[in-house]
Amino acid sequence: MVSLIFSIIVGTSIGAVNVPIDETIKIIINNLFNKNIFILDKSFESIIFNVRLPRVIVTAIVGASLAISGTVVQSIFRNPMADPGVIGISSGASLGAIVAIFLGLSGMSIYFVPVFAILGALLIALLIYRLANRKNEHASMLSLILSGIAISTFIRGIISFILTSLNEEQMKSYMFWSIGSLADRRWEHVKLILIPSIICIFMLRKYSHDLNILLLGDEEAHSLGLNPNKTRKKILLWASITTALAVSVSGGISFIGLIIPHIMRLIVGSDNKLLLSSSALLGAIFLIGCDLIARILLSPIELSVGIITSIIGAPYFLYLLNKNRKDGVIL
Repeated sequence: MVSLIFSIIVGTSIGAVNVPIDETIKIIINNLFNKNIFILDKSFESIIFNVRLPRVIVTAIVGASLAISGTVVQSIFRNPMADPGVIGISSGASLGAIVAIFLGLSGMSIYFVPVFAILGALLIALLIYRLANRKNEHASMLSLILSGIAISTFIRGIISFILTSLNEEQMKSYMFWSIGSLADRRWEHVKLILIPSIICIFMLRKYSHDLNILLLGDEEAHSLGLNPNKTRKKILLWASITTALAVSVSGGISFIGLIIPHIMRLIVGSDNKLLLSSSALLGAIFLIGCDLIARILLSPIELSVGIITSIIGAPYFLYLLNKNRKDGVIL
């Protein structure tokens, strides 16, 4: 937790205009407690508290949500290659958000996009589970990957159809969703997802014991009094909502849910009681770092954070694919 707080402070301090860390801390403390505890440089106050801090907080929430969702999905299907993006849940959330944009609902209320994103994620999650879990058999890696690819391709087709009817402003919104970005995130976005995301993360951690049982296999789960299929559906429901909340404010940021759980599994092991919390923590820190790189790499030009995570995540995904093929995991 100390490392997360440190990451938030550093991420808030560094940018096109660098602010001393001690000044950043003073600004945050003064504004959080609404008191003039410290004498501040007013030229930095608006930049830190109104622009950078809410963005960094949203970034931490999104990173934690995507990482813990990826950990849960991997445990549900007992495979380190699964994550909400790879199996299509993130695409479903993005589609729901884009539909809300297309219908003009995003300008009516800030709540429409998250609601549509959640509906899209749940629909795709149910469809993938049905396709990859036929006859109540445990979903194999190959069926998951193929189902995810097929559904994601179908979604891209729908999006391409929607694109023909978008105006210029809506097209800009679509570009945000297609690449993944945390630009211009403000306090209203923090208020929108903070409490729901905390609830979802808490609920996923609550299922850590059931996830450990699912790792043992369906027969062992039945012998311990757990209905594996019913339990998977409930947990996948919460994972889909958690993913959708993150996607609703960040767009389609890839690979967080794939690489972070794998790294933490190597460090802390496969016990979900520890793995879920540590993955959420590292996911938040990792995405803060990626967003910082996106902001300063080509300053004053700002890259989308989805570009950075893809550059890091795609090679790692290929490494995992090759490693698991050699180990006989995939086929």
